[in-house]
Amino acid sequence: MKTIKIASGQGFWGDWLEAPVRQVRLGSIDYLMLDYLAEVTMSILSKQKKRNPDYGYARDFVDLIREILPDIVTKNIRVLANAGGVNPRACANAILAEAKKQGLADKIRVAIVEGDDLVNRIDELLDAGEALKNIDTGEPISRIRDSIESSNAYIGCEELVKALDAGADIIVCGRVADAALALAPMVHEFGWSETDWDKRAAGIIAGHVIECGAQASGGNCSLDWKSIPDLANIGFPIVEMRSDGVFWVCKHDATGGRIDVPTVTEQLIYEIGDPENYIVPDVIADFTSITLVQDGENRVRIEGARGKPHTDFYKVSTSYLDGYTAFGTMVYSWPEAAEKARAAADIVLERLRQLSLPLDRIHTEIVGVDACHGTLSGPASEELSEAMLRVAVHSQDRAAVQRFTREIAPLVLSGPPSATGYAGGKRQVQEVMAYWPSLVPRSAVKTSFEILETS
Repeated sequence: MKTIKIASGQGFWGDWLEAPVRQVRLGSIDYLMLDYLAEVTMSILSKQKKRNPDYGYARDFVDLIREILPDIVTKNIRVLANAGGVNPRACANAILAEAKKQGLADKIRVAIVEGDDLVNRIDELLDAGEALKNIDTGEPISRIRDSIESSNAYIGCEELVKALDAGADIIVCGRVADAALALAPMVHEFGWSETDWDKRAAGIIAGHVIECGAQASGGNCSLDWKSIPDLANIGFPIVEMRSDGVFWVCKHDATGGRIDVPTVTEQLIYEIGDPENYIVPDVIADFTSITLVQDGENRVRIEGARGKPHTDFYKVSTSYLDGYTAFGTMVYSWPEAAEKARAAADIVLERLRQLSLPLDRIHTEIVGVDACHGTLSGPASEELSEAMLRVAVHSQDRAAVQRFTREIAPLVLSGPPSATGYAGGKRQVQEVMAYWPSLVPRSAVKTSFEILETS
């Protein structure tokens, strides 16, 4: 049976820049998928586009294509990336410009996928009776209408498949569901129909395994992490998918990290919610149906996937401005480091109370003592050589947050002794971007693809 290799080259915007280069150059692959987007990423890119209409995408993706373009042309590797963010067209045009510079414009076909961006359609949807209620609270999106920064539907693989069928070599899209970047080549290559639910579930599970990059090959591994070899040269995961839906997870030879049942399992259960009903635009996958078998060194076979028809809705990720925040830190050294930090926190809290600032929330924590897991006992509770106080505030009033930023530095001379680590510290007011999840009927989202012409 036919088998294709799909390599992960990016797990988030800011991931290891060398990973996709190594995926292309250290062995044979057919497809390279790159996942750049998270909920917070969309709001960042939206702000960039507001400042400059030519921005709004992961610009380092263009830098990557600049480096690997000769390789993907020579090796006939096709690339799928959601690096387009909120401006896929600008991203694709930048890639075409780079291809032209390298004299390869006639060797590459670049496609964009659009339709996921709903930010300019909110009023239209509201007028049509779509309340876009918050999944968690039930509130209508009208409550935050004036504060919305971005709004994108998680679309599936349909338009990506059409672009591949039309001959696209590089597909740039926005808020496509992460695993759809891997499913699309499978549907294109194997001709899986829309009702091949089990095979599509296998594709989504495979995509989920590799969508977070090296997290499936030993990175961020909780189980026996010290034994993971050569993390500095970790090999990003590759899926070898067979046309019947059986697949293997592996990596290039002579790379670091490890792929075994525990590392793959740890990624499998990452961010899935109900394991029997993992809902994505293309299918509902049952993660409990699969079996994992070690099938050689750094090679895991997965089979038995079961799927059910997708829902009639897309999930929508909306970001909105929810006030302002700032934080300040101060480090206290031995002796009695933690006690000093707690006393300093009390001083700051009392001074803020006296100022009567309209602060919604004030949060203090002692990093190194109780910030991650609360109060600990045993060896972790022994006297520390240093402790860092961190104080953060939130308010809808920017001026109130700005005033707070003046309350940390005075601790140097008016608080407990042995304060350090304050020189050069920045206590800047930042906008808070909040997340609003909702649903929209699939029929209300009009997606499309386009092969861009070289000029």
